[in-house]
Amino acid sequence: MSTAQPAMPTASTPSAPHLRHDALVITLVGVAHSISHFFHMILAPLFPWLKEAFALSYSELGLLMSVFFIVSGIGQASAGFVVDKLGAFKVLLFGVSCLALSALLLASAHSYPMLLAGAMLAGLGNSVFHPSDYTILNKKVSTARLGYAFSIHGISGNLGWAAAPVFLVSIAGFYDWRTALFAAAFLPIAVLILLFVYRAALDTGSPTAVAPSAVTQNSAEGSLDFLRLPAVWMCFAFFFMTAMALGGIQSFSAASLHDLYGMSLAWATSAYTGYMLASAAGMLLGGFLAAKTTHHDKIIAYAFTFAGCMALLLASGSGGAWLALVLMVVIGFCSGIAGPSRDLMIRAAAPSNATGRVYGVVYSGLDSGLACAPLLFGAVMDAHHPSWVFVCVGVFQVLAILTAVNVGSATRARNLVSAA
Repeated sequence: MSTAQPAMPTASTPSAPHLRHDALVITLVGVAHSISHFFHMILAPLFPWLKEAFALSYSELGLLMSVFFIVSGIGQASAGFVVDKLGAFKVLLFGVSCLALSALLLASAHSYPMLLAGAMLAGLGNSVFHPSDYTILNKKVSTARLGYAFSIHGISGNLGWAAAPVFLVSIAGFYDWRTALFAAAFLPIAVLILLFVYRAALDTGSPTAVAPSAVTQNSAEGSLDFLRLPAVWMCFAFFFMTAMALGGIQSFSAASLHDLYGMSLAWATSAYTGYMLASAAGMLLGGFLAAKTTHHDKIIAYAFTFAGCMALLLASGSGGAWLALVLMVVIGFCSGIAGPSRDLMIRAAAPSNATGRVYGVVYSGLDSGLACAPLLFGAVMDAHHPSWVFVCVGVFQVLAILTAVNVGSATRARNLVSAA
């Protein structure tokens, strides 16, 4: 009975970290996470320049994004095991370093294969963030503040998504796309220095040998037993569906809005930025909602139902550019509300002592969806059906609701059996 407590050393005990320490850890992890999401968008905002420079189709541009997320998804599933073996902080530093190198490689690209290689390196760097981030947060932040920590973590990611188009398009407009990518390389370098300076706050220590009694108690440790849990794969499916919806918005919402509403490219890009900023605001509210309930699947269901309806309305093409902008903001806000509940839903579904592995496998669903989405939506755009982009977004959000409800039901059923 006493072996259950050491699994959560940061629970509400006298040794729990103070507010200032928690705030420092959350801030540092958030900054690193924002750079990860910034590099999700390292190529998409530059598609107009890359399309002209390399004479590429939308499908070929979409393949660049797919390669990024294929590598990231495969790497992320493996990174969870590496995190549990070597420690989250070391793996996080490796990922940030890869992002810096990828931007330098992309900036010097003179052929499509070089662009693919740069996208692969960026995907490798991105693969480590979720297993590392969530392991650090779970081990270094007080349990009572984890809901807020996950909320800030999600917000920081959305801010990275929102900042990338502004940063890259502005520099590319004034100079060229190579200069924009070269400038982007300095962002992960700065983060790398910051993480190293505050390494004492983030280092979870080297994994130590587990006592024989603990090994018997937690047989999933060092094994693949957690993969037998249906809830883990339903979480994977949930991430896949939400990522398909997000991937369509990230890669081709600007081009779709341009064709569907006659918006300028700058105005359409602003609509995407509005989506991401509203999503960040939604995550802030979602963090407070998630902290007050254990029925996280219900929050997700309500939020995605409304977001899906707004996506279908946007697909109709009715109204003008202002209405399209408002609808993008509303979709982003509702999607953001679901973010913290999503992370806590996964935490509740995961077995103890397998944090890195579970987050690695589950979040590879995010990369899998983001890998498939550009191919699907690129084909839709090549077929000249811009409205289908938002129809598909709405459909995938509805499918995500079904997986979330199943995860919540499975977790509650497991808890009832454990309590019996």
